[in-house]
Amino acid sequence: MSDSSPHAALPPVERESVRQRLAAESAGTSAQIAALSREFDGIVEANALVAIDDEHDPEGASTAFERAHVAALLAQARDHLAELDRALERLERGDYGRCKGCGEPIPAERLEVRPAASTCVRCAAAGPRRPGRA
Repeated sequence: MSDSSPHAALPPVERESVRQRLAAESAGTSAQIAALSREFDGIVEANALVAIDDEHDPEGASTAFERAHVAALLAQARDHLAELDRALERLERGDYGRCKGCGEPIPAERLEVRPAASTCVRCAAAGPRRPGRA
């Protein structure tokens, strides 16, 4: 970037469009978190009303699976919301749309599909770098 202003990466109209897209996805993810939290609480509450021994009750294994599945979906949704928050921070700093791995622009098509993406496809495919590896 040759311009040193914090928002040089994107023109104001495009920056506002990205902000709205991130806000909409954040709202949807927050609604998903609320729904999954209610579902998880319902599972826990239903199990509390019945003395279930997951190990010996024929329904216990499916109840435990259901609880674990909803908990995993909830964790994924919370992680995604955190990714969206970090994307908004990058937008405010002016480095949204730049790959954190190689520094090159992330293609618009990738950002359209994954607005919270912080890496280009090549760097994402390479995976996280470990200390001591090239």
